[in-house]
Amino acid sequence: MLKLLRYISIFMITTCLLFTCHGSVPTQLKRPPLKIPIGYFVGEYPSVIAQQKGFFKAQGVDVEITHKRYIRLEAANFSAGKYDGVISSLGSFIILSATNPDIQGVMIVNESTGADVVVAQSEIKTVADLKGKKLGANLGGFSEVFVTEMLKKANLTSDDVNLVKLEASEIPQRLKNHVIQAGHTWEPHLSEAMKSGGHILFTSKQTSGLILDLIVFRKEIIRDRPEDVRAFVRGWLQAAAYWKANVQEGNEIISKVLKIPSNTISLEGINLTNLAENQKLFESSNPNSIYKAAKIYADFFIRAGNLTRIPELNSLFNSSFVNPPP
Repeated sequence: MLKLLRYISIFMITTCLLFTCHGSVPTQLKRPPLKIPIGYFVGEYPSVIAQQKGFFKAQGVDVEITHKRYIRLEAANFSAGKYDGVISSLGSFIILSATNPDIQGVMIVNESTGADVVVAQSEIKTVADLKGKKLGANLGGFSEVFVTEMLKKANLTSDDVNLVKLEASEIPQRLKNHVIQAGHTWEPHLSEAMKSGGHILFTSKQTSGLILDLIVFRKEIIRDRPEDVRAFVRGWLQAAAYWKANVQEGNEIISKVLKIPSNTISLEGINLTNLAENQKLFESSNPNSIYKAAKIYADFFIRAGNLTRIPELNSLFNSSFVNPPP
């Protein structure tokens, strides 16, 4: 009997030790957070709400958000593997893909329907008045395509103006100092430019379907962590829907985290695309699909010499994270 009890005791101690050891494994194997930088553009702010309201965690993924004022500078860090994903304008994504074939866009997060603007000094009354003047834009990306489309509507080309390479955040000061007469920007920089006497000359409402932002991941993340990417997409969509239903609370959360005035945060002029809109935009047969807009950018960059060959557009996008499995 004593021998039996001894064997039972040894068995129980061994079992406890095994469970203790196995109990520590999930902690050791816990996946690292998805690292993603975001800029100061209203269409990227659902990430702030998702983080603060715990939507990413609730969907099953840890996300490390880094707030960057000069998001374009982070493209090199993304290429170097510092980040797992990045929020990119469609135009910038096309350029980035030329040197990074191992990236894919998985979801369109917003369409600019007025949030992107060209703000001008008071003496510039119409787009035609820009002839011979200095126009600020972030050259080599979607910004240059946007202002080129604006000029085209006034029967002008980029040769009719003096394009000056500037970040959106630099536009207010350069306008104030008369370095430029107009420039492409958005909130919160727009409000700053307006305080100095600037006025809105043109908006993205007049270039429907051109300015789209999307979530881009490296293919190795898509391959190795598809459920984390899927959870990120769900968390983002949940945050976007929550913000639209609770505008004031959402604005206050964003204002507090990013330390920007709440009156510069507005959903006016921006469409936070939902799941159904994503599914439609990813349909190649849709005349307003992302593939059509991507070709506009690709063709422009080929003519401008930013690209040497047109990328295989179908391989740049992965719609599996917004579409139900077949």
